[in-house]
Amino acid sequence: MAIPSAAESGAPPTAPADRPAPPRRAADLRAALHDSRTVGLGLVPLGLAFGAYVTHAGLAWWWAGVFTTVIYAGSFEFLLVGLVTAATPVAAVAVTAFLVNVRHVFYALSFPLHRVRGRAGKAYSTFAMIDEAYALTTTAQARDWSGRRILWLQGLMQSYWVGSAVVGALLGSLIPRRVTGLDFALTALFAVLALDAVRERKDDLPTPALALLCALAARLVLPGQLLLTAFTLFTAGLLARHLVRTRRPNDA
Repeated sequence: MAIPSAAESGAPPTAPADRPAPPRRAADLRAALHDSRTVGLGLVPLGLAFGAYVTHAGLAWWWAGVFTTVIYAGSFEFLLVGLVTAATPVAAVAVTAFLVNVRHVFYALSFPLHRVRGRAGKAYSTFAMIDEAYALTTTAQARDWSGRRILWLQGLMQSYWVGSAVVGALLGSLIPRRVTGLDFALTALFAVLALDAVRERKDDLPTPALALLCALAARLVLPGQLLLTAFTLFTAGLLARHLVRTRRPNDA
């Protein structure tokens, strides 16, 4: 006896349980474009200034693309141009790079790298973990962002930086050596990101106040090593605040 099919018996057809969900690449890209637009307003003028700085330093225009693509370290790239033109020893360049970018070691403690899939994706996300990407992906609104959205965000940020730097280098002869306002673009961007972070986190001792106290203490104790001393005090202060916060529920 033949068994009737689902269509013959009148039963509704069942969809496979393992049918993949519709792709969200376009939606993630649109969301990343929306997320990165305000940051781009700060990166583009600074990238133009960096590209002009490269050509004004006597380097070929394409070095702007090399620095922003391979190094991609923001403020260190400005320092590196001066170090390269001065023929600074490699050891000194390495120490400078470590001191300027050592903060990224602490970023890895809370950056949502676990959402990014694949070795290549994780490798690029680690490479592109700049301050702005960290500030946007560690907010309360970003807790449900997918790994693809995070990668799109980081890739767009680097494209703003690389593209504007190359354009600035090509137009270097047309851009004056000193343009009022361009040097403040990144400072203003960091100020806005810091204000957003302070509004979201309610601490007994706000992070900006802690940083100011550490800077003042370093200025009084070791003014000749202000940066290193302030950074050490600030790290110790953050660890102390974290320990107090984690122990408080146990004491209640």
